[in-house]
Amino acid sequence: MKIRMPTYIDRRTASLGRGTRIVRQIIGYLGPGFFVTVGFIDPGNWATNIAAGSQFNYDLLWVVTLSTIVLILWQHMSAHLGIVIGKCMAEAVHDHVRPGPMIVYGVTAMAAMVATALAEILGAALGLNLLFHIPVRIAAILAAALVATVVWFQRYRSLEKLIVAFVSAIGFCYLIELYLVKPDWAEAAYHTIAPKLNSQSIVIAMGVLGAVVMPHNMYLHSEVIQNRQWKGGSEQETRRLLRYEFVDTLVAMLVGFAINAAMVIVAAAVFHKHGVLVNELTQASETLRPLAGQLACVVFGIALLFAGLSSSMTAGVAGGTTFSGYLGKETTLESRWFRAGMLLTIIPACAAIMLIKDTFQALIISQVCLSVQLPFTMLPLFLLTRSPRVMGKFANSWRENFGMVVTGALIVFLNVLLIYKVFGGEF
Repeated sequence: MKIRMPTYIDRRTASLGRGTRIVRQIIGYLGPGFFVTVGFIDPGNWATNIAAGSQFNYDLLWVVTLSTIVLILWQHMSAHLGIVIGKCMAEAVHDHVRPGPMIVYGVTAMAAMVATALAEILGAALGLNLLFHIPVRIAAILAAALVATVVWFQRYRSLEKLIVAFVSAIGFCYLIELYLVKPDWAEAAYHTIAPKLNSQSIVIAMGVLGAVVMPHNMYLHSEVIQNRQWKGGSEQETRRLLRYEFVDTLVAMLVGFAINAAMVIVAAAVFHKHGVLVNELTQASETLRPLAGQLACVVFGIALLFAGLSSSMTAGVAGGTTFSGYLGKETTLESRWFRAGMLLTIIPACAAIMLIKDTFQALIISQVCLSVQLPFTMLPLFLLTRSPRVMGKFANSWRENFGMVVTGALIVFLNVLLIYKVFGGEF
């Protein structure tokens, strides 16, 4: 009789000690979704959420809701792919997609990695500027060098829990502030589910969308699954992994939804209500003043720095994994191809920051660029997960295919509206 070796989850569940088995297993599976969640509680999100709330009051809260629904589905499908085939998304595209489309997917994916890293490094630089008055360009170089060094020497895991805990604490500060700034709850609840969009708000709306549904996170989620050894040895174990992974993804994404929605609501109550136009991210430190008082600027600066550094590390890891995976090379952190991809993500992002004059607009535009690239990430993920040749009996159900087609088409439609606006159209 074949002896089943204990998996990573078995070992972690056993280490949790007392409690019912089902609760211990759920806790044991939590992790990959929350690692990905850091990517959308980052400087890009802060900029777009604060711009949305300060400029358009509660009108764009529905975009956060829509983005989270899309995010839960597509991040689950990314993890689904990783669990079933035991490879990350970039490796799967390399193995199963023709060279022509693969090149398009790969080049646009790396462009998205650079746009993501630009926002994250810029956020860290603004944090350094706010705290220590270091010029933004010099601060960006320092932040990029630190991120590259930490990822290169594989030290980011030792900092991961501290950074995630701190950034999460700042995020929850916004949840607490909901009780302090006295928003119009009825109007906020209405706009959370009632779409409202016009040619004036489309750019910010797509920035919010791109800041939540991020291409690099779809590539990253399937790779994190590999690092956690989530590969079923049997059909039963694979189904068990898929069930608990969905719980992990759902809980993590809902936490992200709460924090992002809170940012928009607080910005609306603090800025829009008093007619204040926000044109600098550091100006958003005022949103923390009801909670932190005179320390608001310092607390915001620390949060911005840590959020930028932590999300820059995940962007660097995603870039290294995507680059090496598309080339069919080893995706481990020690691989020279991984390190080359990481540098090809961070260095161009840092170089672009040297040319930026308006940092707040740069953050928003970088997130808009991510929304434009999204269809080029969604399409290969859809084609892979729906294919019985790739996924076997774990290929998508008709419900999953329907959900992916509808949400993917909606993203394309919104991008068409954005392009229409760029060329002078009004609606």
